[in-house]
Amino acid sequence: MFNALIIAYYFPPMGLSGVQRTLKFVKYMPDFGWNPTVITTGKTAYFAYDENMLREITERKINIIRTEALDPNTVLKKIGTSKAPRESVRKVLNKISQTIFIPDNKKSWSKKAFQIAGELLEEKKFDAVFVTGPPFSAFSEIAKLKEKFDVPIVFDYRDLWYESYFAFYPTKAHKFMHYKLEYAALKGADKVTVTNRKIKEKLLKDFPFLRHEDVIIIRHGYDKEDFENNAPIKKENNKLLITHSGNFIEYTTPEFIFKALRRLVLENPDIAADIEFHLVGIVDRTYVKMIRKLGLQTIVKVYGYLEHKEAVRKIISSDILWFMIGKRKNIDSILPGKVLEYVGARKPVFANLPEGAAKIVLDEYEAAYLTSPDDINEIKGKIIEIYKDYKAGKLPVPKDEFVERHERKSLTEELTKVFQFLLVNKE
Repeated sequence: MFNALIIAYYFPPMGLSGVQRTLKFVKYMPDFGWNPTVITTGKTAYFAYDENMLREITERKINIIRTEALDPNTVLKKIGTSKAPRESVRKVLNKISQTIFIPDNKKSWSKKAFQIAGELLEEKKFDAVFVTGPPFSAFSEIAKLKEKFDVPIVFDYRDLWYESYFAFYPTKAHKFMHYKLEYAALKGADKVTVTNRKIKEKLLKDFPFLRHEDVIIIRHGYDKEDFENNAPIKKENNKLLITHSGNFIEYTTPEFIFKALRRLVLENPDIAADIEFHLVGIVDRTYVKMIRKLGLQTIVKVYGYLEHKEAVRKIISSDILWFMIGKRKNIDSILPGKVLEYVGARKPVFANLPEGAAKIVLDEYEAAYLTSPDDINEIKGKIIEIYKDYKAGKLPVPKDEFVERHERKSLTEELTKVFQFLLVNKE
């Protein structure tokens, strides 16, 4: 067995989508001859927890080292499960945080992770170090290991760092410092993994010293075990069931599909009465009020946050899976993890989105209904088209080869091949 050191701030029992990529890599690494040790957070205040996801790796006796620092989540750890703030409040807090902390407010945790990683490397031979971001302060800190230890380092980008959609630069100095920090960090990386082609293109453009072969695309995926032995919920009626799984954040909103459903109620009441729209995940109270205001209570049902296994059960019990991405600057690199989980369910996908990484995936999937993100008439028309296909038994079927290619175990094998390549070249 080879040894891999994994650095990940977001990790179970934290819930939500940000933890799943790293969790599944860690879960399946031993199947390909790699023994992972994880450095992650201790107790934190967070919006959702999922003990079942943690159980997936504790049952496999994965070594997890937890450390705490002075990052906001840890400082507020006594709160436990914290309530998500209104989106408007979250945006303000985020801008304040990005103004004060460069590159992010997890700097103190990243420094602790670097210290622990150094101590482990002194005591034991590790054959590769894998660090996932955000938080990108972890990239800056872990890159420093190169100065003392001759160990291959792999950076994993779940999102962009410099000029990402989420970035806020109150001054040109802030923007320059982010670029400088990322430049320096990447100089310490042996390989980079990214979730989609758009992120790769941006990195190669912004950091010309990177070669094409330095940046490897390993997409998000789905875990077949999450779908096996997870029986669908028996439908109480024959209505078309459309489901959204996940949270609504900066670049997503149900506003336009809500308005399309309202128009459907007014113009095609018979079809509207034969549709249900389920929301699984944290839903801002603004949208709950919108449901009432538009009179959609009989169509739209809000389930709130469910542990991952239950969320998957809702997915496989649905007829159509929906998501959207709004029109925003630098949005083309966004590929939500839920998209590939939808793929694992082998269900048709209804998506309202601009050009970009997510649309590329769905074009390859070949079982998707696509519209622009904010054209209410177009969205309404597509709902009618989906409804007619559903009633006629003509919903599209995805390509098996495409689905199988995005299974988490296969994706983990791709990652361990990256590790193996670095080992061979080091020798």
